[in-house]
Amino acid sequence: MVSRVIPVDPFDLVIFGGTGDLARRKILPGLFRRFCAGQMPEDARIIGAARSELDTDGYRQMIREAIAEFGGEQACGDAHLDKFLGQLEYVTIDALGVDGWEELQALMAGTHRIEAYYFSVAPALFGDIAERLQKWGMADEKARIVVEKPFGRDLETARALNQTLAAYFNEDQIYRIDHYLGKETVQNLMAVRFGNMLFEPLWNSQYVDHIQITVAETVGVGGRGEYYDKSGAMRDMVQNHLMQLLCLIAMEPPARFDPDAVRDEKLKVIRALDPVASYHIVRGQYQAEPCNEAKNPGYRTAVDNPRSRTESFIALRTEISNWRWAGTPFYLRTGKRLAARSSEITVVFKDTPHSIFGEDAGRHRNVLSIRLQPNEGITLGVTIKEPGPGGMRLIDVPLDMSFAETLNPEDVEHVDAYERLIMDVIRGNQTLFMRGDEVEAAWAWTDPIIKGWEARNDVPKPYDHGSTGPTDAEDMMRREGREWRKLIQ
Repeated sequence: MVSRVIPVDPFDLVIFGGTGDLARRKILPGLFRRFCAGQMPEDARIIGAARSELDTDGYRQMIREAIAEFGGEQACGDAHLDKFLGQLEYVTIDALGVDGWEELQALMAGTHRIEAYYFSVAPALFGDIAERLQKWGMADEKARIVVEKPFGRDLETARALNQTLAAYFNEDQIYRIDHYLGKETVQNLMAVRFGNMLFEPLWNSQYVDHIQITVAETVGVGGRGEYYDKSGAMRDMVQNHLMQLLCLIAMEPPARFDPDAVRDEKLKVIRALDPVASYHIVRGQYQAEPCNEAKNPGYRTAVDNPRSRTESFIALRTEISNWRWAGTPFYLRTGKRLAARSSEITVVFKDTPHSIFGEDAGRHRNVLSIRLQPNEGITLGVTIKEPGPGGMRLIDVPLDMSFAETLNPEDVEHVDAYERLIMDVIRGNQTLFMRGDEVEAAWAWTDPIIKGWEARNDVPKPYDHGSTGPTDAEDMMRREGREWRKLIQ
């Protein structure tokens, strides 16, 4: 199977925050890989815009070093890199003032091609940049803007942010990027669900016992301590990443694979989510690694806040009140400094209504596991007879489709999430981007949960470095006769 590359039309991409960490680690190396793949046209332009006092040659050298450090294995050599760097420009710009805007306007004037503006900056600057793009005549009907999370920190700020952007751009011009939606396996969720007759008739509360969504990390907060302590796992992960995965696994089949049709169905899921009871929430903070506290300190030390009540781990149980899912619990779990790096969606089907094999055969059920990272693939657990004599002994075996094994890795090109999503921006395809009402609905569900534990003065439970989180999370599942899927690297 050979990957198909579909070239995009010529474009100009302006990256505000073009010298920042995201631009150097993800955006520019990703665009270089698209250039090597032949998807990015040779007359496209990428314009870095930031406060740093650089000229274009200095910026090109910076990106050359960034690609060498973060670009991974390249399919093309130095000659291609030189051509790619030749497409880069740089403007020193003041997002809050007037410096640099005339120069940027001159670069963008009269090109008659797709114009995209990537806001790789703090959300506090979104409104100022949008205002100046309009003032200088760059916020026309051809323009598209890409905004990074966080999309606010609660419903009020998210609504204000949407209103600010809506003052200068139409909704079909705004691309709210969540890199999780660009992952290959996340998109395979829709292919598995809606492209196979095998699963869709069983995809409901009549046959599904429960669904688990886990995003586990082995790293701590690192250099994000100041930001993370004001956010926490709920705002940083659940409200956006896990919410999107929940929507894709639970939504109704859209009428067609169309941006608004897909997002309409996702919105219905969010609006149908039940409130979460306090006893169905577990929050935790990781402790220091024993005998290695200097390298791997505890959460409060890492964020330099000895009285912090911000969670680095959260597990919760919710339900969706609609005809398809009524009575089926959804368990969400995410945390840092856990036993393994793993992102997985697990659909646990109900037991057969009657076993003909007797009690000695044990309890068996089908489990569909969709692995998002690190080893992308899909596993379906099925029950078979254990080989050999000795009667009817049943065992569970996996039908494993690991993408790296099933699909020839030499023929299938690995595309980073940012690569795919930026190309979707150029194509004008919003399917994998969040709509404004979707963001607000997610915060409307999240806000009462956060306000609840703040009102109760809840303190996160400590958990060991390299564990599966607080023991309370395991207890929450055991009370209902269930258990979390093991974290496997």
